[in-house]
Amino acid sequence: MQSVGFDARRLEWQRRTSPFLTVLGVLFLIAYSVFVLAPDAPAGLTVVMAAIALTTWVAFFVDMVARIALSDRGRRVRFVLTHPVDVLSIFFPLFRALRAVGLLRYIPMLNGTSGAAVRGSVVAHAFIYSVVFVYIIALATLQVERGADGATINTFGDALWWAIVTLTTVGYGDTYPVTDLGRGLATLLMAGGLVIIGTTSAIVVSYISERIALHRGTQ
Repeated sequence: MQSVGFDARRLEWQRRTSPFLTVLGVLFLIAYSVFVLAPDAPAGLTVVMAAIALTTWVAFFVDMVARIALSDRGRRVRFVLTHPVDVLSIFFPLFRALRAVGLLRYIPMLNGTSGAAVRGSVVAHAFIYSVVFVYIIALATLQVERGADGATINTFGDALWWAIVTLTTVGYGDTYPVTDLGRGLATLLMAGGLVIIGTTSAIVVSYISERIALHRGTQ
């Protein structure tokens, strides 16, 4: 009974805080974009963006601590392992922007329980996750590569082109990271690409299987 109570309290906490954290995720994405794309912005704007980033970090940290504390003691490790994006959001700022995808839960047509609705929800989440993921990786790569010795990624256009080419495994080789951190981000992008491709394949297989089942049912 104790674990049920704790889980209920954690779920209630998540229900109440999720909209707030989603908005913070959007604000962090905007702040980080300004920080990277407008390095010569007025000092006042820079201070505001830094304040948003700090507020986001504090909020995400408090949220994770609260959710762990409200979980049953025997399930706390499992909770951490099954919420990697939330945990990474504390240590790696770029993951905070992924919380912006939570806005999709407020679209009624994506909250159904039919096969088409579930598949539509998965497609929408996968697409938005992919767009946001590529965007923030491109931003982070530009931040660490711009001005580096021998850098080929010096504008956001270069960074976005490199991210898309890398994600799609085309690999022209005209742009590439030269710093260690940039290569680390490239590795993260490659890993994310495998997940995206796997999800897309699963959706296609699910759709084909459903159509085949419907076809057989009409015969």
